[in-house]
Amino acid sequence: MEKLIITCAISGAEVTKEDNKYVPYTKEEMALEAFLAKQAGASIIHLHVREDDGTPTQDVARFKEVMEAIKEKCGDIIIQPSTGGAVGMSNDERLQPIELSPEMCTLDCGSVNFGTNEVFVNTEEDIIYFAEKIYEKKILPELECFGKMHVDTVLRLSQKGIIKDHLHFSFVLGMVGGMSATERDFKFLKESIPKDATYSVAGIGKYEFSLARLAIRDGGHVRVGLEDNLYLEKGVKAKGNKELVEKVVKIAKEYHREIATVEETRKILKIKE
Repeated sequence: MEKLIITCAISGAEVTKEDNKYVPYTKEEMALEAFLAKQAGASIIHLHVREDDGTPTQDVARFKEVMEAIKEKCGDIIIQPSTGGAVGMSNDERLQPIELSPEMCTLDCGSVNFGTNEVFVNTEEDIIYFAEKIYEKKILPELECFGKMHVDTVLRLSQKGIIKDHLHFSFVLGMVGGMSATERDFKFLKESIPKDATYSVAGIGKYEFSLARLAIRDGGHVRVGLEDNLYLEKGVKAKGNKELVEKVVKIAKEYHREIATVEETRKILKIKE
């Protein structure tokens, strides 16, 4: 079975130190959390950035200083900036981090309800615009899908040549307003993508490790991190991202899945440097 790629979403844009004191804000905190996650087995850092007071931002200058701090401490780790931004941002605001030409970035592939009163809007016109800008920079998009309709959008745009190979999906499941994180739904999504595509799963909250186990068992890849889940187990908060990555590595050993290095991750995802 293919080696396991572990992505670590170290901070997100919503969780705070009040939720878990290990959520990083400053560039030094971000670099340390990335370093510890890499030591534990992560080869990709999914990155949102904050101001020092915790305020989320898409400012390219802030992304630049945080990414440089991570690279200085972590060497060749793959940094995957989020182009999700925040609800209400313009497309160009959200796209700012691609100006730094990272190896990967996210591409949200459809709209979704966030919680009870927010809609994260990604029209098909938006998706096409994002894809064009991302491919101009020769960046590999991680195709974030919150449900089957988003997968269908990717496949339709792929047939038109707008979204290009290599297709690497991220199934984000278990959030309020999105698709559930059951084994049935996981299999439905997994079986809906091309055989030569790769995929990762991000289970939100209590679904993080149950979904990780399904992906590990079935040959997929995994995303964990404080962005998605604050707890190591029920009632026990994780003492940083490292513990979440370590738990995934432990599950992988049960299924005899080896962990991919950064260079092996580039080969699996066909990233062109």
